[in-house]
Amino acid sequence: MNRRKIIVIGAVLAAAAAGASPALAQTTFQDYRCADGSQFIVGFFQYDKRAHLQIDGKAVTLGKRVALSGSRYSGGGVTLTIGKAGTRLRHAKRPVTTCVVN
Repeated sequence: MNRRKIIVIGAVLAAAAAGASPALAQTTFQDYRCADGSQFIVGFFQYDKRAHLQIDGKAVTLGKRVALSGSRYSGGGVTLTIGKAGTRLRHAKRPVTTCVVN
């Protein structure tokens, strides 16, 4: 298992140990690879509107933002857009890049 997945799984286990309800521990994880070479893992918890990213070796929590279509999350200098046209990522003052599930 690679280091990023271990860190994300560790975070989920830590949340469960800290007293999170079993329903909160139910998550969906997606591993993405982007056109600019970036890679990230995003996790969505069942009762949490935020997206939890592991990118560049750091954990970033993105708040849900208003979007005309699809979903948009941003925070900590990262913007993630998920829509019918695909998934796009902007981080670290880099241009927007398209991403696909790895």
